[in-house]
Amino acid sequence: MAFKNEFLWGSASAAYQIEGAFDAYGKGPSIWDEWAHLPGKTFEGTNGDVACDHYHRFKEDVALMKEMGLKTYRFSIAWPRIMPEGIGAINPEGIAFYDALIDELLENGIVPMVTLYHWDLPKALEDAYKGWVSRNVVQDFVKYAEVCFAHFGDRVKHWIVMNEPNIFTSLGYMLKLHPPGIHDETTYLKAFHHTVLAHAYTVLSYKASGYEGMIGSSIAYAPSYAASDKPEDIKAKHMFDVTGPLWYLDSYYKGDYPEDGVAYYTHTGVMPDVTEEDGEVMRKAAKLCDFIGINYYQTAMLAHNPLGGVGFGGMNTSGKKGSQTENGVPGLYKYVHNASLEYTDWDWAIDPDGLRMGLEVLNERYGLPIIISENGLGAVDVMTENGQVEDDYRIDFIKKHLVACDQAILGGVDLLAYCTWSFTDLLSWLNGYKKRYGFVHIDFESGSLKRTKKKSFEWYKNVIKSNGKAL
Repeated sequence: MAFKNEFLWGSASAAYQIEGAFDAYGKGPSIWDEWAHLPGKTFEGTNGDVACDHYHRFKEDVALMKEMGLKTYRFSIAWPRIMPEGIGAINPEGIAFYDALIDELLENGIVPMVTLYHWDLPKALEDAYKGWVSRNVVQDFVKYAEVCFAHFGDRVKHWIVMNEPNIFTSLGYMLKLHPPGIHDETTYLKAFHHTVLAHAYTVLSYKASGYEGMIGSSIAYAPSYAASDKPEDIKAKHMFDVTGPLWYLDSYYKGDYPEDGVAYYTHTGVMPDVTEEDGEVMRKAAKLCDFIGINYYQTAMLAHNPLGGVGFGGMNTSGKKGSQTENGVPGLYKYVHNASLEYTDWDWAIDPDGLRMGLEVLNERYGLPIIISENGLGAVDVMTENGQVEDDYRIDFIKKHLVACDQAILGGVDLLAYCTWSFTDLLSWLNGYKKRYGFVHIDFESGSLKRTKKKSFEWYKNVIKSNGKAL
C-alpha cells in the first residue's frame, strides 16, 4: 500500500452530536439547542441534550480509541462552551474540558485534530445580529478562534476552521432544514460568503501569530458526472460545479469565486457583495492554507433541467431505500440516478472510485495536501442476541474507499489523513439516532449509553496496525 508511515488513521465527531451537557458547566445555548426543541424541526424530536454524554465519558471513549490504535481523533470545540455569549467572557469550565480531552488524547498517543466550527453558533449572536447573515460574525468568530489558539495551540497542530460551510448555509438559509430555517438564495449566498471571510481572517491570524501547525477548512465535496455526452447534460454538470463544489472550494483555496458561477448569480440578482478588500484577504489566505479538508460521502450525476423543471423535493430521512424524491435547480441541472452504482438505504450513491477521481481533481486544481475529514456509512445497525453488531456492510464500504485512497496516493495525491465518520454512534442532524455511523455502538434505546465494539472496530484496528496492508 502507498500510505506513508506517518499517515494519520483517524475517526471523527462533532460537539453537539456527542457531548451532551448542553446547558451545564457554564455553557451558553447554541442555535441547535434552540432548534432541536422546536416541535417538528428534528427527526422524531431528537436532540443533543445528552447525546452520547461524551462530556462525562470522554476518558472511556479515548480508551477505546487507544485500543483501536487511532492515530488521530477529529473533534469540534463548541463555541458557546468556550464563550457562552459568543463574545466577551470566557468560560473556564469549557476551557478545562477541552484541556482535559486534548491531554487525554496526547497521553494515549492520539493526535488531536480540532474543528473550530461544526454548526453550533452561540444563540446570543443569532439574536443580536442574525448570525452568519451579518458581517459582524466574522470578527467575532476570529476572536473566538484566537482564544482557542491561545489556550490549545501549544498542543493542537491540526486545525479545521469550518466544517461543511456549504451544507450548514444551504440547509439553514436556502432549504429551511437547519437553523435558522430560512428560504432565500440571496441570504444563503451572503451567509456562505461570510464563512469564507471568517475562514480567511482566521487563517491569517493563525499564521501571523507564528503557531506551529497546519490549518485549513473542510468542504462537503461531491465530484460530479454528466448523465450523458449530450451538450445539455455536460452543461448541467458544469453549472452544478461552478455553483456548487467549485464555488465552495475556489473561494476557500483560490481566493476567488469561479467566473461562470459569478456570471450566473449576477444575472439572477443574488450575487453577494464581494468587496475589493474581501478579495485581497481571500487570496492571501488561500496561499497560506496548509491543506484542503473534504468530507466525502457520494458523487452526483447531473442532467439537463429546463426552467420549468424540478426544484427541491425533499430528502430521504426515513431510511426507506428508493424514497428519495427528484431534486434539482430549474434552468441549471437536476440530480439523476446513477445506474452503475449501489445506493444506501438513505439513497446516497456508494462510489469509492468517485473518491479517487475527486482527490485527483483536487490535487490538479489546487496542489495542496488533503485531509479526508469525514467518510463513512450510515445504516440501521442491529445488535444480535449475543450482543454483537455484525456490520460487514460498513467494513466493505470503508475498505473500498481506502483502496481508492491508496490509488489516489499512487496517482500523486498527498493525502495526510483519513477520518471515518464516526468513532461512536451519535446524533445525526437529519436522522436522529436511527442512522448509525460508528465503530462503537451506543445504547440510546435504554438510556444506558453503554459502549459496545462492533465488528468493524477490530477490522479498522487491524488496518491501522498494518498501515493499510490488511486491506
